[in-house]
Amino acid sequence: MRRANDRLTKLVTSVVEPMGYEAIGVEHASAGSAEAVLRVYIDHANGITVDDCEAVSRQLSSVLDVEDPISGQYALEVSSPGLDRPLFSVEQIECQRGNRIRVRLAEKLEGRRNFEGEVLAVSDGGQILELGLDEGHEQRRVQLPIDQVESARVVPEFNFSQSAR
Repeated sequence: MRRANDRLTKLVTSVVEPMGYEAIGVEHASAGSAEAVLRVYIDHANGITVDDCEAVSRQLSSVLDVEDPISGQYALEVSSPGLDRPLFSVEQIECQRGNRIRVRLAEKLEGRRNFEGEVLAVSDGGQILELGLDEGHEQRRVQLPIDQVESARVVPEFNFSQSAR
């Protein structure tokens, strides 16, 4: 999956936000060996239900049929971002400061493309993502170029130390 272009993202946002939802992000995968997919992630302060996804899907389908921004056939998927929510912007990454995320880079850095760690900062005018990687008993800081981030997702953390009541 890859992020949709700005025109498609703006079109989706112009439909989703007046309905009272937040458009978290839009992904578009062109037809290759499989069917093309347009995936839209929505959120709301009260959470997202199947009915919410259905309502947005119906409204969005109508607008997409009229505007026709994608050539050929595709499947439209509308969903909540889930616990391992994808991050689509520098601002969304910055909001995760202190939390763990999983990042996949377009090209290898230090011999690898996948990193998981705590978001320490976004620096250099939004150009550098600083992650704290757990390596043994120590944390090492790594700087990742934002323009090389292919995908980023929140790593859900569960605290089971609280006793059930």
